Amino acid sequence: MKMVVCGCCAASWRRCVVMSLRLLFLLPAGLPVRSQGESQSDNKQMDNITIRQGETLFLSCSQGDFVTHTAWLNRSSILYAGEDKWSVDPRVSLVTLNQDEFTIKIEDVDLTDEGQYICAVQTSSRPRTTSVHIIVQVPPKIVNLSKDLVVNEGSNVTLMCLANGKPEPAIGWRMLSPSDDSLSSDSEVLEIPFISRYRAGVYECTASNDIAVDTQTVELTVNYPPSVSDGRDVGVTLGQRGVLQCEADAVPEADFEWYRDDRRIFNGFDGIEIEDAGAFSKLTFFNVSEADYGNYTCVAMNKLGSANTSIILYEIIEPTSSTLLQGPGAVQDGNSGTSTVFTPTCLLLIVLLQLLLKF
Repeated sequence: MKMVVCGCCAASWRRCVVMSLRLLFLLPAGLPVRSQGESQSDNKQMDNITIRQGETLFLSCSQGDFVTHTAWLNRSSILYAGEDKWSVDPRVSLVTLNQDEFTIKIEDVDLTDEGQYICAVQTSSRPRTTSVHIIVQVPPKIVNLSKDLVVNEGSNVTLMCLANGKPEPAIGWRMLSPSDDSLSSDSEVLEIPFISRYRAGVYECTASNDIAVDTQTVELTVNYPPSVSDGRDVGVTLGQRGVLQCEADAVPEADFEWYRDDRRIFNGFDGIEIEDAGAFSKLTFFNVSEADYGNYTCVAMNKLGSANTSIILYEIIEPTSSTLLQGPGAVQDGNSGTSTVFTPTCLLLIVLLQLLLKF
């Protein structure tokens, strides 16, 4: 088949279609072109068809009696002329062609398929056209999103989210984890001035239209200097195991150092073990000696600053059998090695009894 190309750059769309039909059907040049007031039976306008991107479109028109030529056109391009395919698009195919129906199929519809389509029928007397406008809806897709961010506390933060779609999608931001409904935005931009450590987390951008919803997330990390919990003094008996603990809150995680007075303590020094695990540090004495008692300082530091706390390791003296317990009211039983505690009333009775025996 010889393909005829219509030069339509300067002509109107309607005149271009008529020219295509004349060339296709080999109509006489004197065939009248009807005005806008022409008979509705010759030229019909169907209701718009709305279809989603990626779906399959079926275009059908009725034939009627005494039909000699048929064609489907997309704007000024001929898709099918009878059973002959003019379109080079592999997505376009013929479904039905008989005396009653002329149907073609367009698979995997895209936004470029949107526009006016015409079914042209040539009868024994005159041509008849049926037109329909195809509207392609596109689900939203986020195409530009801020990357995961690491910022210092006190910085001003801007998160950006851009999306495509048809109808144009609505875009919104919210703090997803930890959930915070007070921190949200109904626009493409989320501004967080003078950010604090409590605003760190996962933020979600949502793009939605009548078709679907697209979501993506951004993780926001906020760096801040260490803060150290108050140290708890520890009492240990001579020769026993003792553990001093230090906890620091910081991002990035703090590094720890231990000091005795102004002297830094290193792991393995004098039988001392230092163990760091995340936000915690432990200083362990496996066999506490007299020289170990005293004041210790834990220092937590990262690139933004440092903090410290002091912990005292003090001695606990275990009671022995020769130790008087609970003050002056304790009386030692030398045979049993146990002590008996008498109340003041009992002591008074014993004194009175001794006086009576003297008399």
